[in-house]
Amino acid sequence: MNKLALYCRIGFEKEVAAEITDRASERGVFGFARVVENSGYVIFECYQPGDADRLAREIPFNRLIFARQMIVVSDLLENLDPQDRISPILAQYERIAEDINLKQAVELFVETADTNEAKELSTFCRKFTVPLRQALKKQGWLQGKPNAKRGQILHCFFTQPNCCYVGYSYLGNNSTHFMGIPRLKFPADAPSRSTLKLEEAILTFIPRNEESKRLNENMVGVDLGACPGGWTYQLVKRGLFVYAVDHGKMAASLHDTGRIEHCPEDGFKFQPPKRKHIDWLVCDMVEQPSRIANLIGKWLINGWCRETIFNLKLPMKKRYQEVQLCLSYLEEELTKQGFWFKIQAKHLYHDREEITVHVAILGKKN
Repeated sequence: MNKLALYCRIGFEKEVAAEITDRASERGVFGFARVVENSGYVIFECYQPGDADRLAREIPFNRLIFARQMIVVSDLLENLDPQDRISPILAQYERIAEDINLKQAVELFVETADTNEAKELSTFCRKFTVPLRQALKKQGWLQGKPNAKRGQILHCFFTQPNCCYVGYSYLGNNSTHFMGIPRLKFPADAPSRSTLKLEEAILTFIPRNEESKRLNENMVGVDLGACPGGWTYQLVKRGLFVYAVDHGKMAASLHDTGRIEHCPEDGFKFQPPKRKHIDWLVCDMVEQPSRIANLIGKWLINGWCRETIFNLKLPMKKRYQEVQLCLSYLEEELTKQGFWFKIQAKHLYHDREEITVHVAILGKKN
C-alpha cells in the first residue's frame, strides 16, 4: 500500500499533483504523481511502502486546497470478472487488514470520478454497494459506529466497470461526503446559485458547534460585489445585518427582510461606516486574484473586519503558483502587523475556476 488516490474537479489534476508532492516532501516522503488530464483524480505513488498510510494520517486533509478526498489505495485491480468482482476486492482488503483494523471501519463508499464519462458508472456503483457491503460485514469488518471519531471509511474507486482501486481513508482526516462532494439544495428564494458557494464555504470552514456563535443576529457583515445577493442571502439567513456593496440592483426579497443596506459603490473603494463594528467581510468579485488579496489584506490590517470569506478567481495557467503567492502575501502581511490568525483555503465543489479562502483574526501581539 504505497499509493494515495486524490479526487478533484476535472481540469485541476496538475494542481493536485503539485500540492500533494509539496506536502509529501515537507514530511520527507517522496514519490511521483500519475496525472491523466480531465480524469478527476490523481494517483500519488510513494517510493517506500507504508508512506502512503503515513501521509493519509499526517497531512491535514483540511489544509489540502485542491483535493476533495484523500485515500490510501492498493494497486489497480484490472480485468475484473463481471460475474465475480467481489472476490478480488475482498482479497485486497484481506491484505489491508494485516495492517489496519477494518472492524473499526464505519462506512463503505463505492465511488467513481466526477466526470461526464464516469457518470455512466454511477448507477453501477450504487447497485454494487449493497452486495459488497454485505460481503465486507460477513468478514467481520465495517463494525464501527456511524458517529465514531476514530476508524476508517472504506473506498472502492472504479475507473471502469472492470477496474478499481481498493482502499481506505481515516476518519477525522478525510471528507465524510460520498465522492468528497457535499450535497446542498438550492434555496428557492435565493437570488442566485452563487449562494451555494458561500453556504458550502461556511459548512467547510466553520465548525457546526461554533456557527451560531460566529454568525448571528448580533453581527454586521459587508458583501463586496454583492449583486444580485446570493452571498448576502446566506448572511441574512443567519441573522446578520449586511452592507451590500455593488452598483447593480439587489434582489427585492433581500430589501424586504430589513436586514440590508444597499451601498451602490465600487467594492475596491468602499470603507465601512465610521464607529460601526464589522464582524464579517465576504467577497466574490471577478478580479485578478492578487488585487483581491491586497483588498482583503487592507480590510484585515485596518481592523475593518474580524473574519472574511472570499474567492480568488484563478488564471488559466500557473493556478497553483498564483494561489501560493496570494496566500503567502496575506500570511506575510498579517504576521508583519503582529496578528494571530488562521487561514484556510479550498477548491469547493460549487467553485469553478476559483478557490475560496477563509481568514479569521484571533488576536494581536502586544
